[in-house]
Amino acid sequence: MKDIQVLFIVLNEVDYLNDILEGFVNIGVSGATVLDSQGMASLIVSSSNQNIPIFGYLKSILDDSLPYNKTIFTVLENDELVEKAVAVVQEVLEDVDSNNKGFMFTIPIGKTYPMNSED
Repeated sequence: MKDIQVLFIVLNEVDYLNDILEGFVNIGVSGATVLDSQGMASLIVSSSNQNIPIFGYLKSILDDSLPYNKTIFTVLENDELVEKAVAVVQEVLEDVDSNNKGFMFTIPIGKTYPMNSED
């Protein structure tokens, strides 16, 4: 049985998205899905409930940060490809001067099912 995993990347430094995807292609990752996303704190701060004191504090912390990020996920067929993909992301973001670049995690996949129209 293959050790298939999905790698999730929440990327706060969205300017580096294309570099990461190009790196994926170079190591043999055949596809990924990219979603627009927003963190909980950013969403709360931008909501209409700003009269609650903690939201004002969050707003002061988040004023300099970008409110949106990208979530990338890709299904990878083995641990070796997972490690290569993680290394691509780390290498692309290595020199970025930020404490909040994002984060990555994997989840094992039990089964995959084709969705073709053949009987």
